[in-house]
Amino acid sequence: MSKQKALIITYYWPPAGGPGVQRWLKFVKYLPEFGIEPIVYCPENPNYPILDQSLVNEIPKNITIIKQPINEPYGLASVFSKGKSKKISSGVIPKAKKQSLTEKAMLYVRGNFFIPDARKNWIKPSVEFLSNYIKEHQIETIITTGPPHSLHLIGLQLKARIGVKWLADFRDPWTTIGYHKDLKLTAASKAKHIDLEQKVLNAADEIIVTSNHTKNEFQTKTKQPISVITNGYDSHSVRVEGKDEKFTLSHIGSLLSERNPLVLWETLSELIKENSAFSEAFSLQLIGVVSDDVIESIHQKGLKNHVNIVGYVSHDEALRFQMKSQLLLLIEIDSEDTKAIIAGKVFEYLISETPILAMGPKDADVAQIITSTNTGSYFNYQQKAELKVQLLNYFDAYQNNTLKVNAIGLQPYSRKALTQKLSAIILKG
Repeated sequence: MSKQKALIITYYWPPAGGPGVQRWLKFVKYLPEFGIEPIVYCPENPNYPILDQSLVNEIPKNITIIKQPINEPYGLASVFSKGKSKKISSGVIPKAKKQSLTEKAMLYVRGNFFIPDARKNWIKPSVEFLSNYIKEHQIETIITTGPPHSLHLIGLQLKARIGVKWLADFRDPWTTIGYHKDLKLTAASKAKHIDLEQKVLNAADEIIVTSNHTKNEFQTKTKQPISVITNGYDSHSVRVEGKDEKFTLSHIGSLLSERNPLVLWETLSELIKENSAFSEAFSLQLIGVVSDDVIESIHQKGLKNHVNIVGYVSHDEALRFQMKSQLLLLIEIDSEDTKAIIAGKVFEYLISETPILAMGPKDADVAQIITSTNTGSYFNYQQKAELKVQLLNYFDAYQNNTLKVNAIGLQPYSRKALTQKLSAIILKG
């Protein structure tokens, strides 16, 4: 029996780095096992802020990948300020009071002249090309994944033009995502975003989201069916000889200006001053892009001699850091807007056999995942005393060589199990 064809329209694809690329790279890997032939459509000349060549090796053999040129504004912006352009395109937005005139201008232009985002110029040529391709190759289903949410507008126009079945995958929310507040949107621009979001949510045959909070939000905006398919973990061949000798607390991924847990830095500073053994053993490792604001805060709290800023590493190297560390740090901004955010790295944390120390807003979706899988501890920003006690408990276990995880209920988060859930939606009549 021939497989049903599904066209995945994505901006992020290897050699792009970061968590955005891995979701659909893994879905594409497993979809053929469930009777679906994936075809990937992505840009030919993208402006990726982060590259990871190791992910190219994970692209399944015999997968059809179609590429078309994209015209992006970041190349022009980099003429004026290459460093600032790259930072902003990767999500590192300085606090308002520290923004230069150039940064303010770039954010204003990005927010108000490129709606919904800087990849909007790819919509029209993609619709023209794909309209014929979908008919010629008898593709039954198209899937758009955002951000960038401009890709959903490709789906919106294809749906209107040729009536193909369309699934819209939201890895993050649209108008309620935290960084929208930083884009200096005019009232007209905000209204345009809301209007476009409304059109997408009501035209797609089904909406896919990564968290229950996003599902609840979207249910107030559309009557279309919504399914939660989280990110997940996959098996890998990375191995390490043992844990770090130091009491390493490692954060993998970006630490943006607003993702700056001052209460944690204060607590660690107090423990270093009060406990000489803790001071001697403790090391804070930051693997990934870290904003200057975060580094400054860490230094102000007296942690300069205890922090190791590694920078961005390949996916395999990130896995090694996870497995060697004594504790893994998960940080989210203390905001209503971030309760729906479940970082892709969470699921790799779950299988690292390393306890997770997580901080974020109260009642966040990720708190339930960590608690139900018995993989760590979650604190909101008001729980300083409880946070301090837990850090000392972890340190005592480290000293006694008993710091370990007894995880439960991880199987539903495997990439294969999640792909099976996706395939049922694709094959649904």
